[in-house]
Amino acid sequence: MSARLRLVTDRAAVAGARPPAADPPRAEPLHEEPGPGAARCLGMYAKLAAGVTVVTARGEDGPLGMTVSAVTSLSARPPLLLACLRDGSRTLAAVRARRAFAVHLLREEQQELAGRFASPTTTAAERFAGTDTRQVLGVPVLAGALAWSVCLTEDVRRYGDHHLVVGRVAAVHVGGGRPLLWHDRRFGVLTEPVPDAAG
Repeated sequence: MSARLRLVTDRAAVAGARPPAADPPRAEPLHEEPGPGAARCLGMYAKLAAGVTVVTARGEDGPLGMTVSAVTSLSARPPLLLACLRDGSRTLAAVRARRAFAVHLLREEQQELAGRFASPTTTAAERFAGTDTRQVLGVPVLAGALAWSVCLTEDVRRYGDHHLVVGRVAAVHVGGGRPLLWHDRRFGVLTEPVPDAAG
């Protein structure tokens, strides 16, 4: 009898004891490396070919917008887009405050517009001057784009010097034409014909 009691007591002690401390995680060698400099990274990023877009939002004093090359589809169900916006930009602040924004895929003829919305010295009023703009779901939308979508802001997260903005597509228009591209720090166009598609 005493042996059984002693066995049960020993098991209970073992069950209540703290597990031995796990070995501390080993540092990953890649995380300890300083990595390449920003200039080398930017050189590699420049080789990424991308469509040129303008992201717009409603600011407190009127429409705001900026040229963005890092935009991609994220999901079809639900329909989600992802855009990378520069930290500290007024457009990003408006996207966060108003919880809505528009993404415009530019045509190859809209290189001047892309440059205007990319210039750090151009005011918001100058960027929108002479453009045909209308409101869709309270967001400024530029006429004449290859395609555009109005998105409701789902999430904003900072990574380094940019923020990832995820938007749920609430309205969309697809026109015809050829896209304006960005590659190796300059604008480019497709050389093969593109069929028109309206929708």
